[in-house]
Amino acid sequence: MAPSQVTREWRDWVGLITRIILGCGLFYAGALKVGNLAANVAQVELYQLPVPSWAETVIGTIQPFLEIAVGLMLILGLFTRVNAILGALAMAVFIAGIIWAWSNGIQIDCGCFSVGGKLEPGEQNKYLQDIVRDLGFIACGLWSWIRPRSILAVDNWLLKPIDIRTTLDETDTTTLHGSTQ
Repeated sequence: MAPSQVTREWRDWVGLITRIILGCGLFYAGALKVGNLAANVAQVELYQLPVPSWAETVIGTIQPFLEIAVGLMLILGLFTRVNAILGALAMAVFIAGIIWAWSNGIQIDCGCFSVGGKLEPGEQNKYLQDIVRDLGFIACGLWSWIRPRSILAVDNWLLKPIDIRTTLDETDTTTLHGSTQ
């Protein structure tokens, strides 16, 4: 096996792992929220973002569906590059929200992988751990965006690259070079 093939193979496996990590994270987070949209809207309101209340309602209502859709497409390896950047951008937005809450002294559970809510007196926030976790998800998204090719991806069948050598071999070479008759 040539060294270039070995290099390509390990990258393809890393691509699968990063796709699955980010995809499962998003899918799981969305699935936890989709059954109780009112609670998710209430969680968004707890961040006290400088946005109108209608925007908090829209965010809290559509966020779980977007997380599930992007997560599922990443798990399947469908339109990987687009969904990887959407997932990474979502994590960047979540980090910004956590930083906003932390810098404004808001004591809440981020609600990323839980019901969320206000923290009880004496409970410690986990903002730093949440940020580090989301930075890991961003790294997964960036890998999959920069190098979307991976093992077991639907993209491999849908977006199969054209091999010009195979195409030329299948073409009647007499039409390319003219007939000698």
